[in-house]
Formats: sequence, structure tokens, C-alpha cells
Amino acid sequence: MSAAIEARGLRKTFVRREAIGRFRRRRVETPAVHGIDLTVEAGEMVGYIGPNGAGKSTTIKMMTGILQPSAGELRVAGLVPLAQRRALAGRIGVVFGQRSTLWWDLALRDTFDLLRHVYRVPPDRHRRNVAFYTELFDLGPLLGVPVRQLSLGQRMRAEIAAALLHDPEVLFLDEPTIGLDVVSKLRVREALATMNAERQVTVVLTTHDLADVEELCRRLVIIDHGLVIFDDELVELRRRFGDERTLVVDLERPADPLAAPGITWFRSEGPRQWLRFAPSTMSASEAIARVSAITPIRDLAIEEPEIEELVRRIYEGEV
Repeated sequence: MSAAIEARGLRKTFVRREAIGRFRRRRVETPAVHGIDLTVEAGEMVGYIGPNGAGKSTTIKMMTGILQPSAGELRVAGLVPLAQRRALAGRIGVVFGQRSTLWWDLALRDTFDLLRHVYRVPPDRHRRNVAFYTELFDLGPLLGVPVRQLSLGQRMRAEIAAALLHDPEVLFLDEPTIGLDVVSKLRVREALATMNAERQVTVVLTTHDLADVEELCRRLVIIDHGLVIFDDELVELRRRFGDERTLVVDLERPADPLAAPGITWFRSEGPRQWLRFAPSTMSASEAIARVSAITPIRDLAIEEPEIEELVRRIYEGEV
């Protein structure tokens, strides 16, 4: 298999027994994943998102060997996750949000050393990896610090580094920047981009912070009610669902709302006005020309629709 992840008709149904009387129970099935087809090639960074209860966490748990699929075929790094869970553990890395896999009272250096034994990594390779990821995630000053004394941002960088020390082929990241400040988020994103470029590790990123996806991933997979409803590059998301652009114009002085064929005013602030137009009916240059014909313009800018807004509209069935 050339693909890092391959799923065909993947399904998961949870079953429970519900009391319907003192002595009787009935079987209740709750479908979580309804038949996902998904291929992730080696070296890809894929954003895998969906609203709460969409089935994305269930899918990740099946991919990492935590849950048994109810139906379908699934291979990760060429292995069947649950059936070959022990072998898979050495081929994948997993970071689940704020659930730490580090030893709380040990210095970070000692935690890294313990992981060498857990994954049976040869000493020379382990030293090289520790050196590489210590520099990449800026952990040098923290190696002697107990994990419990690390800040959230420092600990998250350490968590990701720890998940990579055994050279996994696939890295699953669940909310890797949750709760982090702006600077910490930037460091994590930069390090992940460098890691993917230099080590070609396949990354599946689940997050509610769509800025993470926009900064790191070319491809976006959206799941809702257990089904994949979008699977394509981010530029295609904008092309298909970004049916409006915003033209921001700075005038010489405040003026009445501008109006032109195919262009709609929706906001003003002093001499600045925000106008909308549909790229399917006119180009940006045409929109600029139509506004320029009405009044002199000091400055202007074209704003693309926010990824977050497009995804919200998909979730809510507006597109």
C-alpha cells in the first residue's frame, strides 16, 4: 500500500441495552460513522474537521486501534489497526489535546529517555531524534525541567516532540493548539510545517481552530453525521462555496453608500466602505472599475471569505 491511510465503507455503530421493564431490555444501536471512504497519501497534511458529534473522534479512534470498526476496511501504515495494534503503535504517533502522555514528575529529558525503551528505539537514532526535535520545538532550556512545571504551550510542544521520537509514519493530532496563546500557536505551527517538509510524516489534524488547518493543510476533509461531506483542497472550498468577495474602498471623504450593478454596500466607517460582489458574475477588476467610475478612490483591498465562515455555512446547510 502506498497510501498512509485507506478506509473503504468504514462504519461504527455503538450498541447498548436499554431497560423497558423490570426484566426486559432491548438492543439500541447508535450509528456514529456511516460509511467513510478516505485515502491519505504518505506525506500529506490533512485537516479532518466536523461539528461536535459528527464522528471525527470515533474515526480517529478506529484509525489508532482503540475502537473496532463495525464494518468496512481500514489500513493505517499498511496495518489493520485493532488486529495489529502492537505493531501499529510503533508506526504512528498520537497527541490528544491536553491529555498528557508525559511523566508528570520527571524531567523532560528523562521522559524522552523512557520513551526510547517503550518503543525500543536504537540509542544512536534516539539521540539524533532528540537533538532534532529539541531544536525544532525549542525545548533545549526545558530538558531538565519536570513536566509539571511546564506551561501549557511548552508542554504541548514537548508532547508533539515525544510523539515523534520513534519516527512514526503517521501522526494524529487532536486539538494540538487548544488553550495556547498566539505566540505558542505560531511556534507549534511552524515546527509542524518544518517537520512535515523535512521528515515527510503524514499528519491528520483534527481541530476547532480553523486557522491551524489554513496554515498547515492544503487538503480539508469535513465530516458531519458520520459522512464525509467535503474532501478537497482548501482553494476548492473557496471556489465552490465562497460565492462572495468583499471590496474595501477608502474614499477621499465620507459619502453615501455606494451602489453599482452587481455590487452591494453593507458597511461604512468614515470614508471607508465595504462592498460585496459575486466572483461568478464579475471579476475583481470589473468590480473595481465600476466603483472607480462612481467616485475617486484613495485605496482599496479585496478580502477573501474566511474559511471559518465557509465551514460554518456548510455545517448549517446554507450551501
